Parts: sequence; structure tokens; C-alpha cells
Amino acid sequence: MSHALTKLAPAAIVLIGSIGLGGCATKGFVREEIATVNQRIDALDTKLQTTDGTARQALAEAQAASGQSQTNTQRLDQLNARVDGVEQQMAESRRKRARN
Repeated sequence: MSHALTKLAPAAIVLIGSIGLGGCATKGFVREEIATVNQRIDALDTKLQTTDGTARQALAEAQAASGQSQTNTQRLDQLNARVDGVEQQMAESRRKRARN
């Protein structure tokens, strides 16, 4: 029985080795898979660049609107002060007329 085992041992080793190595990928397969993944990465990068550009544009517009809002607030404050002044003048004028 030991004679039969010594004849079968190398064959068993070769068989087990070929089964184990049969699962290895070839260079071509790996390159194809990497190319596919790279294409997906490139597409996502393009979308990211577009989204980043849109976000930057929205930020610039928001900052411009904020500046315009501050300018408008200052102008409204000035107008309110002028209206208050005119109202005071009108109130004084009415008091003077009421006295006469």
C-alpha cells in the first residue's frame, strides 16, 4: 500500500496545484477589469468636476446677492431716516398751525 501511495502522491500534488492555480486571473483579464473601473472613475470624476463648478458658481451668486442685500439694507436705513425727518417736520408744522 505504501508503494501505491508514493505513485499517487505526485499526481495528487499536481492535481491540487492545478485546481488552486486555475483561479488566478490572467494579466489581460486584470487589465480589462481595471480599464472598466478606470472608465467608471473617469465618469465620476467628470461629474464631480461639473458639480464642483456648479457649486462654485452658486457660491459666487450667493455672495453677490448677499452684497446687494447689504447695499439695499443701507439704502433702506437712509430712506427711513429721511422719512422720519420729514414726519417730524410735518408734525412740527401741524403744531404750529394748531397754535395759530
